[in-house]
Amino acid sequence: MVKHNNQLQKNHFHKDWQRRVKTWFDQPGKKKSRRVARSKKALATGAQPLQRLRPAVRCPTQRYNIRIREGRGFTLSELKLAGIRKKEAKGLGISVDHRRRSKSEEGQNLNVDRLKEYKSRLVVFPKKHGKPKAGDAQGDDLTAHITREALPLPAPYSAEAPRAITDEEKEFSAFTTLRLARAAQRNEGARQKRLREKEAAEKQK
Repeated sequence: MVKHNNQLQKNHFHKDWQRRVKTWFDQPGKKKSRRVARSKKALATGAQPLQRLRPAVRCPTQRYNIRIREGRGFTLSELKLAGIRKKEAKGLGISVDHRRRSKSEEGQNLNVDRLKEYKSRLVVFPKKHGKPKAGDAQGDDLTAHITREALPLPAPYSAEAPRAITDEEKEFSAFTTLRLARAAQRNEGARQKRLREKEAAEKQK
């Protein structure tokens, strides 16, 4: 940029800028129309849940993995452990993600329990009145009070009650333990090689 308080050269201030400006004064109206459309859709769908059931997953990276959020869909192994078929799950309002893998047993058990709780609360109305099929609700379940709200996410961690620190915990050094474990892993190959050479030397004797 030029220095000092001089006149700006070659000012292009005579462009037809009003022709290139986009305005949207219908934002409040669109907001209301979307809300009305959601309400109409919810009324038209009858008694089915307002949202599909999704798994509870940990956020990625070390910074955010203490948080739990909703994932894309349940894994095939979680559905199998809960006793729900893949095609049946889509009809019951359960999201399925064939790509995701269960990395930990705790996370898998958490979602299996979530599926079982959802299945215990589920009321499946028969397609034809008076002709229920296997798995359809019968009797008082058809007239019972139902809710369309989704299952809440579980707590991210269980708080531990306050207690006194033990002598073993005071003496424990995380830094030393990690360094020793890392050194043992690094030197394992050389240690195994020395043992093999020692056994071979003993056999030759």
